Amino acid sequence: MNTAQTSSVLILGGSGQAGSDTAALLRRWYPDLPLTIAGRTPERLRKVAGELGTATTATIDLSRPDLGLPAGGAYSAVIATLWDNQLNGLRFAQDRGVPYLSISSGLADIGPEVIAAAQRPTTSPIAIGSHWCAGTATIATLLAARDFTRAGGGRVDAVHVGAILDANDVGGPAGVADLERFATATTAGLVRRGGVFTWVNGADAEVAVERADGTTVTGQAIAIPDVPSVALATGAKDVTFAFAVHEDSIPPVEVRIELEGTDSSGAPLRQSYLLTHPSGQRPLTALGLALTAERLIGRQGPPVAPGVHTPESLIDLTHAATHLTATGATFTRLTSTAAVGR
Repeated sequence: MNTAQTSSVLILGGSGQAGSDTAALLRRWYPDLPLTIAGRTPERLRKVAGELGTATTATIDLSRPDLGLPAGGAYSAVIATLWDNQLNGLRFAQDRGVPYLSISSGLADIGPEVIAAAQRPTTSPIAIGSHWCAGTATIATLLAARDFTRAGGGRVDAVHVGAILDANDVGGPAGVADLERFATATTAGLVRRGGVFTWVNGADAEVAVERADGTTVTGQAIAIPDVPSVALATGAKDVTFAFAVHEDSIPPVEVRIELEGTDSSGAPLRQSYLLTHPSGQRPLTALGLALTAERLIGRQGPPVAPGVHTPESLIDLTHAATHLTATGATFTRLTSTAAVGR
């Protein structure tokens, strides 16, 4: 593990909600880690840097290959917490051979990132973190799946995840813009049925999501990387991820995780978990980003090789569970075994 680092982590969109919260977590975990808060508005950048205590700022222009940064600057990683719509942030990282992490591409937009990584396979680790809350929901799901495989021999057959977000907690301007872009790209959702990844739309995409209080809301299967991530990591042949927005939701974010399969003895096993946070999705998104970032920069675990990576391929589950609790989240195995409806 590398504990000495002189080059800075460049956080694009660092004065936004996701960027500033991620920077705050990284500063808390690693007081010596150099951070550069980058964005378009100097006043906001200075405010975030001042709250961190020690951080530099940089005004950037994402339309330029050099991002508008002075020549000769050294960075240990590039974290794009906003949509890198021309992929100049990614190219900037590849040109310098440093890791790159993005969260705003969405399942319909990750193709250019994957191709950019494939064309230059030996330059940089490219982490695609466009999952729900930057991978935190997938990490929680894989933690839950350990009940099935802990003793060996168990099997996960189906995973159904339902995320409910308060209508007032959809994120800042960048987050709202992402949602609008995703809706334009596709109204269909991606599910796995009988081992086949399938696009669903209309009534076929509607999902009843159970809340913590036992009531249900109607959610929508969405096109999100969590579906293939969970399906391929667990081997489950039936996977759905549904999203619902609810007025005045308390808690402001709920993620219900239902798993079905067999235990190590072959007996049927059905478990349900609930992930919540009293402060909504912001701290969960920042946690997913920070956990992936610390791995990319060598502060946690072995070095990451060049190529395409996802949060669950990088983050140690036990390590993540510790930080999940420390951020104020509650992750509980429920006594009810009622599955999320499809």
